[in-house]
Amino acid sequence: MRIIPAIDIIDGKCVRLSKGDYNTKKIYGEHPLEMAKQYEAHGIEHLHLVDLDGAKASHIVNHKVLEEIATKTSLKIDFGGGLKTDEDLRIAFESGAGQITGGSIAVKNPEVFKSWLTKFGADKIILGADANNEKIAISGWLEESDEDLIPFVQAYMKDGVSYVICTDIAKDGMLEGPSFDLYEKMLKQLPGVKLIASGGISTFDELPKLAALGCEGTIVGKAIYENKISLKQLENYIIKN
Repeated sequence: MRIIPAIDIIDGKCVRLSKGDYNTKKIYGEHPLEMAKQYEAHGIEHLHLVDLDGAKASHIVNHKVLEEIATKTSLKIDFGGGLKTDEDLRIAFESGAGQITGGSIAVKNPEVFKSWLTKFGADKIILGADANNEKIAISGWLEESDEDLIPFVQAYMKDGVSYVICTDIAKDGMLEGPSFDLYEKMLKQLPGVKLIASGGISTFDELPKLAALGCEGTIVGKAIYENKISLKQLENYIIKN
């Protein structure tokens, strides 16, 4: 299972929100590149970079941060937040993203999202299936849609999607543990899905449990910033696995 630290960006700084609420913003670092370099120094190979300004603006904003991390580290970066057009994707990929995550666009403009799967290939496009009470949430989680989580993902898998990041919003940033039951249900009902668990990771012991369920990756955010999980623990886990 891949360990994927998250860096969320507002105004070029590393922040975390609780349950996606911008009013709960807490700044953890002025320099995302320094944070990324720390991850790399501990053997971490992947990074989940979220442009929260972009999510609000509905277009890519923090591509310079992406470019700086991509050129000054060897991290494989998946980038998301406000990507709505082919031009946004062109900028993201040219700035060094290895994959991009599309969330709201997959709900609001499925034809565009499907065209990306065709144009760029399913390996480069991650479906962001963020949910509240198993309903898909969109627009930086400011809106809940009528889409049920599992049928929504199922339909996109028929269109070629394999990578899916699922965040249970009720858990995000709360450090109360991830949605084991939800992920288990998804993995049973969506054979072949490369599921990346996100939200609520609070202790190191949760990581082997998610791996045992069959998650392809896990995004770890606040737990690192709040020293609930040390980079040394992650380094040892990566070496052993």
